[in-house]
Amino acid sequence: MHSPLAVIHPDAKIGNNVTIDPFAVIEKNVVIGDNCRIYSHATILDGARIGSDCNVFPGAVIAGIPQDLKFVGEDSIVEIGDRTTIRECVTINRGTASKEKTIVGSDCLIMAYAHIAHDCFIKDNVIIGNASQLAGEVVVDNFAIVSGGSLVHQFTRISKHVMIQGGSRVGKDIPPYTLIGRDPIAYCGINIVGLHRRGFTNEQVFLIQDIYRTLYTRGLNNTEALNAIETEYEPSIERDLILDFIKTSKRGIVRGSIDD
Repeated sequence: MHSPLAVIHPDAKIGNNVTIDPFAVIEKNVVIGDNCRIYSHATILDGARIGSDCNVFPGAVIAGIPQDLKFVGEDSIVEIGDRTTIRECVTINRGTASKEKTIVGSDCLIMAYAHIAHDCFIKDNVIIGNASQLAGEVVVDNFAIVSGGSLVHQFTRISKHVMIQGGSRVGKDIPPYTLIGRDPIAYCGINIVGLHRRGFTNEQVFLIQDIYRTLYTRGLNNTEALNAIETEYEPSIERDLILDFIKTSKRGIVRGSIDD
């Protein structure tokens, strides 16, 4: 159902069974998949690509132009996957020439007043908490949770199954499976509750814990710790993901706890 009080450009492509409430605005060059609901006063701008079964709440602005002085009007888009919820007053900016798109995956929850800047890549099953702010070209991997009020520096990577404490200032890469908190942020352990919810076995959890003890508590520098992890632990999905993430980090990873 499309309200006659909504503003919908005739060139917008709207799927089946889409509800568009009064005073929503949908511009040209927009694609919205089946079974979505666009609430009153949501604004879907040129370049938005929204999957099926999504909800966009009042005040959200999807595909605003980047807040980047290098942007000169080039064509770019925002892609949002299926079954993702965009809550009140969220802003998601289009890409720039750097990546040409900003991506938010499927089954994500982007809570009220969060901001996702140009060229970010938010993968599937991610939760971004209320009023969290992600700068340009941030990558957040599957099943990560960025709790409310967090600030994430541009180009930062947040790996899989991470839990970041609310109000954190994230300026370093966050390796997989970790629990991150304190001020300044530090490694506080592994995300045990999240891992069990995702079906990780006790053996997998113990392995991840042991690898991070080697990294953070044995008094080794990063090079020594990586060598120890590579030689002392058999190859596994968990070990290899941790090793690859740390080896490819450009910003460096979050430090260990001062209590270690």
